Amino acid sequence: MMNDFYENGLNFTCQRCSGCCRHEPGYVFLSEEDVKKMCKRLDLSRKKFIKKYCKVADLIGVKRLSLIEKPNNDCIFWDNGCTVYEARPLQCKSFPFWAHNLINEESWASVVESCPGAGQGELRSKDEIDKWLDKRLDEPFINPK
Repeated sequence: MMNDFYENGLNFTCQRCSGCCRHEPGYVFLSEEDVKKMCKRLDLSRKKFIKKYCKVADLIGVKRLSLIEKPNNDCIFWDNGCTVYEARPLQCKSFPFWAHNLINEESWASVVESCPGAGQGELRSKDEIDKWLDKRLDEPFINPK
């Protein structure tokens, strides 16, 4: 259970800066639902999509399917904006409402410092934020074998 520091909600409106999609290495973990939506959007079979756009991330022995990045660490689907926006993964849709960003006020303050949309704009209710957290828990990431 998350700390209730956001009992009264948190402000966030995406500014479309693409800062969360670019410049730094990271992982975009995929669920089965993410893969299905992206395959449909790109008109690719699951096998071709995974071969062309995915890698296996090994996080201390736990393997997860993740999108690959461009050599400059931009998301593979970033090109002056998200080229698969309508089918973007849940991890992308739910940013910045990720569990590690909502541990306490300090973790949220770190997001506010790095994301121009965090801490301003639309007030997101505790219920809405908790729904994002629950949805991420309910849609397990793919564990490639």
